[in-house]
Amino acid sequence: MTARFPQPLARPRPLLSVWPTGQLDTHAQLAEGRYVPETGQDSGRMPPAVAAHAITTYTHPGDTVLDPDCGAGTVLTEALRSGRHAIGLTGQPRWWPVARANITAAKYDGATPDGMVLDHSPASAATRLAGLPGHITLILTALRPTASAHQPGRPGNGEAESDVPATRLHQALIECRPLLRPGGHIVVTVRPHRQHSRLLDLTGYAHDAARSAGLVPVDRCVALLAELRGDRLLVPASMAQRRCAARHERATGHPITLPAHHDVLIFRAPDEAAAAAVLRPPHPLQRPSVERQAAHDAMPQEVA
Repeated sequence: MTARFPQPLARPRPLLSVWPTGQLDTHAQLAEGRYVPETGQDSGRMPPAVAAHAITTYTHPGDTVLDPDCGAGTVLTEALRSGRHAIGLTGQPRWWPVARANITAAKYDGATPDGMVLDHSPASAATRLAGLPGHITLILTALRPTASAHQPGRPGNGEAESDVPATRLHQALIECRPLLRPGGHIVVTVRPHRQHSRLLDLTGYAHDAARSAGLVPVDRCVALLAELRGDRLLVPASMAQRRCAARHERATGHPITLPAHHDVLIFRAPDEAAAAAVLRPPHPLQRPSVERQAAHDAMPQEVA
């Protein structure tokens, strides 16, 4: 196992509201972790440092981590390197070989736990995971704003485009929740995303999707994408982001902030005795309330 990855912790880390996961930018994390080059093409991937922090916080060595929308497989790879078993699901054929290659690379580096990727949706893969109810310790996934970099989600039946990823998340959590062991956690990360120059409240949509799936929120954290250096926060930004911010300021006269974090939502399944009272039948996801949307619109905008 490479020196970059710490030895598995005997106990989960103390819970922190702000995760110091931005000491290296995501491209440097991929390079240092020896991910296959195609991993960088997955724009919806979870940064490896964010995945590693969640895994070591909410699981023990030997536990099993499931990503129901694994993409290029950063969650799976970090789970294996941390001494956890990993299962990934993907309905995107382009990502299955990439995720599998990253698992193979982790094995080559000395990771010994089991890892697998199923090229199926959560619904169709549920039958193949029929022997695992109650065995998953952590469901860890990123809310993906679009189905893929080249096939954006298509709204239907009056849905806004921002409803599509939340609907996919809702369905994935409904299908995968029975696999969660008692006391297990569900962690969803959300990156900033714009639609028609407006920053979407995807965190609110993700929260509503999980609540509609019968999950109970227990925490909300911030995973930094920026480096902490003393008392300063250094935000990495590509040239394209800086140009976009400059154009916005010239056009509107107002500055625009650069993305410095992912939102992290943590949930748990309710006790079985209270499940019937908490779990509601699947229904179309409601839009954020007027008050919450107004509060969100008043927040500083970020360049995604």
